[in-house]
Amino acid sequence: MSGHSKWSTIKRKKGAADAKRGAIFTRLTREIVMSAREGGSDIDSNFRLRLAVDKARAENMPKDNIERAIKRGAGEDKDGVVFEQITYEGYAPHGVAVMVETVTDNRNRTVSDLRHAFTKAGGNLAEPGAVGWQFDRITYFLFPVSAMDFDKAFELGIEAGANDVVEEDGHIEITAPVESFKEIATRLHKAGVQPEEAGLRMSPKQEMELDPEDTVKVLKALEAIEDLDDVQNVYSNLKVSDEAIAAFDAA
Repeated sequence: MSGHSKWSTIKRKKGAADAKRGAIFTRLTREIVMSAREGGSDIDSNFRLRLAVDKARAENMPKDNIERAIKRGAGEDKDGVVFEQITYEGYAPHGVAVMVETVTDNRNRTVSDLRHAFTKAGGNLAEPGAVGWQFDRITYFLFPVSAMDFDKAFELGIEAGANDVVEEDGHIEITAPVESFKEIATRLHKAGVQPEEAGLRMSPKQEMELDPEDTVKVLKALEAIEDLDDVQNVYSNLKVSDEAIAAFDAA
């Protein structure tokens, strides 16, 4: 399982910031808004929006909130706050490369918060392009084996254009080129599979491995960045070992 997935699993187990109902509703709302803005308000033709709405429903977000977010994204709510999606690049401690996806209504606030979080952790924000070349943009899905067994998932993924289908720690990961997102999303939806993670993400071309103590230090820095209000996703090239996970859980 990739480092990003292990980190997501750790976060779920520890019940970190996203366990706060307000925080997760805010992030889901922004994902719905941006999905509707990019692909329109039709949930049947806009696959990113459908996945965002499915995730919101799974978190018991009120129907009115979901509908209001869709209207705002589609431009039907003229009084709504205007959001923009911005990706920032930086370095965590020990030179670990970091990509931060944000959705914000105030980029000055966002960059100020990010700069403070990076600096406090012993890292720094970088200029555009300084870090991005170390990552590829890919299609990514993660769901429990209880939703679909590996053989079926492997067949579905390969037929839909996936590069790889992996089972580990009770979960299945499907990675694929960006252009395969729609096809895989459609097939999973028809099969009744609700992914825990689904979308386009940044995947490091090469991972960096540190000793467990330093890995924990970087994970804490990434956690602080993820907890910022405007941050949607954080990706890094950190390789997370089982020993580091045990050390982080004990911290």
